[in-house]
Amino acid sequence: MKISVVGSINMDMTVTAERIPQKGETLKGGELKYIPGGKGANQAVAMARLGADVEMFGCVGEDENGRMLLENFKREGVKADHIQVIPGVVTGIALITVGDQDNTIIVVEGANGRVDRAYVDSIAQELLQSELVVLQHEIPIDTVEYVVELCSSHGIKVILNPAPAHPVKAEVLEKVTYLTPNEHEAVILYGEWETEELLRRYPEKLLITQGSRGVSIARKDGSILTVPARKSTVVDTTGAGDTLNGAFAARMAEGAELEEALRFANVAAGLSTEKFGAQGGMPTKAQVEQELERMGK
Repeated sequence: MKISVVGSINMDMTVTAERIPQKGETLKGGELKYIPGGKGANQAVAMARLGADVEMFGCVGEDENGRMLLENFKREGVKADHIQVIPGVVTGIALITVGDQDNTIIVVEGANGRVDRAYVDSIAQELLQSELVVLQHEIPIDTVEYVVELCSSHGIKVILNPAPAHPVKAEVLEKVTYLTPNEHEAVILYGEWETEELLRRYPEKLLITQGSRGVSIARKDGSILTVPARKSTVVDTTGAGDTLNGAFAARMAEGAELEEALRFANVAAGLSTEKFGAQGGMPTKAQVEQELERMGK
C-alpha cells in the first residue's frame, strides 16, 4: 500500500541544556546540532524505516538546508520527486532546546507556507495514487482541509495528526479516517470533554495520546482500549509523537488490527526517545519486532 505524507520539512537546530530555561533566563548550552526534521518529514522517515512505501510531498527553499533535506530523503528511502524547491524562500527551521527529558520547540515556517492549494493541485495526480494520506498542522490549515476534502472525494483514507494544535472545521474532521491528537490538541478540536466520553463519540477513529500513560481509543462496543507507553531510558523526546504516528500508519497500511497497530506504534515511539534527534532514534521494523518479542507482546 502506498502512503503519502503532505506536510512540513524542516531543519532542526537542536541544543542541549541541563534543563529548559525559564522566562528571561539564560543557560549555558551544550552542542548545537543540525538534524533533519519537520513533523511531516519525520513521519515519512519513520514509515520508511519500518518498511513502508512512502512518498513525501511539500516544499523546501533553494538553500543548503533544502539540499541537505532532499538528500536525507534519498538516504532514508522516502520518495521525494515531487517536493517543490522555492527560490528566494528559506527552508523551514525548528529551534529546539532539549533538557531534563523534555524539550521546547519554536518553528519558523519558511517554505512550508508555500504548501498551498496550487501546490496540491500540481501534485494531485500523484497524490491520488495513494491508499493512505497522512497530514499534520505545520503547513497551512487551509491546505490540510483541502487535502482531506480531495482524498475523501476519491475514497482515500486519511490520518490527521492535528499538531501543533489548531481548530479544524467539524465537517472536515468527519471526513478523516483516523485522528491522533494529544490531550491538549483534543481540547482545541472538540472543547472540554471527559476523555473516555469523547473517545466513545468517535469509536475506532479518535485516538488520544497521553504521554507516559500511553494511547487510548474506543472500540465499537464502547469499551476503551488503552495501550500503555513503553518504559524507556529517555535521551530526547523530540519526534516521539511523529514516530508513533508514522508507525501507526505503517502498520494500518499493512492491514494490522487496531490494537496490534497501537502496541507496535507505542513501542516504536518508546525506542525513538532513547537516542538524540527527532529522526536519530527512529527504529527499524526488525528492532520494534525484537522489542515486542522481548516484552512478550
